Amino acid sequence: MIVGVPKESYPGERRVALVPKAVPNLVKAGMQVVLETGAGIEAGYPDTQYAEKGVKILPDRASVFAAADIILQVLCYGSNDAMGKDDLPLFRRGQVLIGFLRPLGSIEVLQQIASTGVTSFAVELMPRTTRAQSMDALSSMATICGYKSVLIAADTLPRMFPMFTTAAGTITPARVLVIGAGVAGLQAIATARRLGAVASAYDLRPAVKEQVQSLGGRFVELPIEAKDAQDAGGYARAQDETFYARQRELLGNVIAESDVVITAAVIPGKAPPILVTTEMVKRMAPGSVIVDLAAERGGNCELTRKGETVVEHGVTIIGRINISSGTPYHASQMYARNLTAFLLHLTKDGELRLNLQDQIVRETLLTHGGEIVNERVRQFFALPPQASREPASKEDRST
Repeated sequence: MIVGVPKESYPGERRVALVPKAVPNLVKAGMQVVLETGAGIEAGYPDTQYAEKGVKILPDRASVFAAADIILQVLCYGSNDAMGKDDLPLFRRGQVLIGFLRPLGSIEVLQQIASTGVTSFAVELMPRTTRAQSMDALSSMATICGYKSVLIAADTLPRMFPMFTTAAGTITPARVLVIGAGVAGLQAIATARRLGAVASAYDLRPAVKEQVQSLGGRFVELPIEAKDAQDAGGYARAQDETFYARQRELLGNVIAESDVVITAAVIPGKAPPILVTTEMVKRMAPGSVIVDLAAERGGNCELTRKGETVVEHGVTIIGRINISSGTPYHASQMYARNLTAFLLHLTKDGELRLNLQDQIVRETLLTHGGEIVNERVRQFFALPPQASREPASKEDRST
């Protein structure tokens, strides 16, 4: 089997789907790797490093797609709404595509991908289980986003993060509030604490209180209770508007006292809830900073503008997207480890195995045989149920 790695085409994307260090594991499993020339340069991985690991460097994108049985990408069409569509004519029936595909985004895009006949796997759908932990690319990238969000805030805030005792007096530490204590939020808390700030966090899931406290953060408890706060995958469930209205009312005072607010409340398949209103922003001190990690999907702050940094009522609101691309060397390294673990799980004896009895395979498989086959995605878009499928035979499992 030949694994192909094209250069990322999304504007400003600096990551690469496979790093040189990950190549020997694939070669050992009987695979060959081809790479579009220059694919890893912006992440800090020149062609020479790949060539030393036995990777064949090809001159252009079309050559990679023509040679490869499996295509590894960071942002596939679906996540890449700028240039991703250009890849559709390059796909061929039976080819395998693995990467971020935004499976709960646009049904039209998913149908276009399915119509090419590719067998695609969306890494966003990876189950959050111990068995799949090494393959969880979403968590890897969220870790980087949480880390970078604090560095961006610290660079923007017109005051220092740690406490200083000097001859000129004592400088008090910055106060950082993180809303949404998932993977990104927890990393933001840890980073803020390492920089010397006083960190607090709020999440509608009471179960994360212990995690916040273990990182040295204060857990903000509000006198309201969410119904079915999290789903089976550990993600927060959407609540009704009555809950969010009361939540905003109670959070107002905490936000007003904060120098930095980092929002990271994202619900898969739904618009992010508005947690920081215009009135809340008005109450914040001049020079305060909001970093909205939900900006790409609409934002948790009412004044967030996707991809922009704006100043409203003296508060800087950062709606930067694709933040993990800002640390491309380690982001690529982590992503490559996730994809390599996943690819080795999918293959045996040099062949792809579509064992639909395996939860990891079943839940990440998005399109196959010209159709959208993922049950969760079909339900989300209200597509009619598929005819029951028997467990794959050996012949069906290999592509």
